[in-house]
Amino acid sequence: MAFCNKVGNLLKQSISQNGSASMLNSVRYMATATKLFVAGLDYGMDDHSLKDAFSSYGEVVEARVITDRDSGRSRGFGFVNFSSGESASSAISAMDGQELHGRSIAVKYATERPSGNRGFGGSNFGGGYGSRAGGDGDF
Repeated sequence: MAFCNKVGNLLKQSISQNGSASMLNSVRYMATATKLFVAGLDYGMDDHSLKDAFSSYGEVVEARVITDRDSGRSRGFGFVNFSSGESASSAISAMDGQELHGRSIAVKYATERPSGNRGFGGSNFGGGYGSRAGGDGDF
């Protein structure tokens, strides 16, 4: 059901914005998409348990829980890659909104991260030398 809703929403959006050519590309993408994003994971979950949770929907090529680089602890989300789009679609329909290890998870197709600056560089949060927030700034 979730898959049908997703297809319907994509079709409506594609037709209203770009016409039928974009609609066909959207359907083609969903039919071949095999990588899923899974949010809301239990912080104790590892790659193996994530793979086990999704393996009943098809062949899982890779399951990866994203961890904090400093602590090694799960960040609460991960990715599951299936061998076929049909398996990925089945997993979304069955698992999105369900409970896994005591937590409600969200499952959707993974999308590419936009390129560009994802860090904190270049931002001025105030404070430090030369800041006018804490005084007159004259040194």
